[in-house]
Amino acid sequence: MIEIVDLHKSFGSHRVLSGVNLRVETGETMVIIGRSGCGKSVLLKHIMGIMRPDSGKVLIDGVNVFDVGEDEINHFRMQIGMLFQGAALFDSLTVRENVGFSLYEHTHLAPEEIERRVKERLRLVGLSGIEDLMPAELSGGMKKRVGLARAICTEPKIILYDEPTTGLDPIMADAITDLILRMQQRLQITSIVVTHDMTSAYKVGTRVAMLYEGKIIGAGTPDEIRNSKDPLMHQFITGSARGPITSEESGGSFIVEGDGNNHDA
Repeated sequence: MIEIVDLHKSFGSHRVLSGVNLRVETGETMVIIGRSGCGKSVLLKHIMGIMRPDSGKVLIDGVNVFDVGEDEINHFRMQIGMLFQGAALFDSLTVRENVGFSLYEHTHLAPEEIERRVKERLRLVGLSGIEDLMPAELSGGMKKRVGLARAICTEPKIILYDEPTTGLDPIMADAITDLILRMQQRLQITSIVVTHDMTSAYKVGTRVAMLYEGKIIGAGTPDEIRNSKDPLMHQFITGSARGPITSEESGGSFIVEGDGNNHDA
């Protein structure tokens, strides 16, 4: 369903994506792992078509996202649901208005049909009866679930998850992970999950790919990734301070391989 071909993106002199190649099959859940700031969220924005590459393609069902005309772009984006980091709810809108936002703005559905969909999607994420609450009245976990209800309200073919467990305690993070699994099993949607939470990655992923220095350096099933001999991947998935991932990326103290001493970056 999704094919990313030789994708490049720089911001000024800072190169973020350096030839990303990745294929996501219909109905699978692809997890993309990598360090904070490595370009995972930038990659999602390209898949959504809200950021244009310097070169390369993102093909969805064989159509290049960047060839879609202005008249078609909103229809195209309705096929993609997005759970943003931090849920990104509109503070001034009720839960009902947040979940149904795209339907109110970009469809001609009757208000009764939008209301029905909103209630059904909230029920799917375990939040029936909260339509009139404001985001400030919700816990962090509830905001994530409302964000997911909004993502699936347009009945998309694809859902993108940007760090879905960030900022949650381990129990709530596991609850969100289970919810992602249930949505996948029930709706049979193609999913891409960006995360550095390896517990969640192993649990939800059909396959896992690692982004490093602007490229996908390896991909495989959760078991293949867990048992990978690649030193870069092994260091990341085990969370070790020692390894080949360069100290310049650490943004703080690091351990230089072999000398056993701490240094400030």
